[in-house]
Amino acid sequence: MAPLGRALIVAGILLIVAGLLVTYVGRIPRLPGDIVIERPGLTVFIPLGWMVLISVVLTVLFAVLSRR
Repeated sequence: MAPLGRALIVAGILLIVAGLLVTYVGRIPRLPGDIVIERPGLTVFIPLGWMVLISVVLTVLFAVLSRR
């Protein structure tokens, strides 16, 4: 259970950092691959670039943590 506990702690810290960035930085910058649909009275933002980036970072992080 120790590796799971460490992974949850790291995930929690990452969520806190992401929350602070969104709160204090404000607007999330757009990456290549993000989809933005703008119509009168409606804007839809689908952050595919961010999803891929976060997925790669978490995959590497968990791979490094699992080797211990």
